[in-house]
Amino acid sequence: MTGKIERRLADMGVTLPDAPAPAANYVPYVQAGNLLFVSGQIAMENGTLITGKLGVDMTVEQGQAAAKTCAISLLAQVKAACGGDLDRLERVVRLGGFVNAAPDFTDHPKVVNGASDFIGEALGEIGRHARAAVGSSSLPLGVAVEIEGVFQIAT
Repeated sequence: MTGKIERRLADMGVTLPDAPAPAANYVPYVQAGNLLFVSGQIAMENGTLITGKLGVDMTVEQGQAAAKTCAISLLAQVKAACGGDLDRLERVVRLGGFVNAAPDFTDHPKVVNGASDFIGEALGEIGRHARAAVGSSSLPLGVAVEIEGVFQIAT
């Protein structure tokens, strides 16, 4: 039986994928007490990377959609860390968003809103979080967005 968070996601038309495996020499998450630090999740949909540079070949709206896929992967990692019980999630503490952007692009916060808005809609009050949104001249594999997160979980 799925918990209330997964039922809410299903109502939104979202099914969490399996948690993505790390692409290099790191772990997907580290738990320290009741805090869960989830490594950066790159923009990917249905196994295909979402690549591009904001302000050059991607619009803010496309960037927001890419950021949403990162947030979905973050929740998949939280679920994996919680032994499959996403309802152990007590609070989203912080998201850190990285946007592959042209030098003159300044709408990084709007792009990362794609993740923040999704998390807020899916989780309600426990989804309200602190955040950073920064631009980068490039990101791994040319992806448009990468987002990391810190979560409070029941132990």
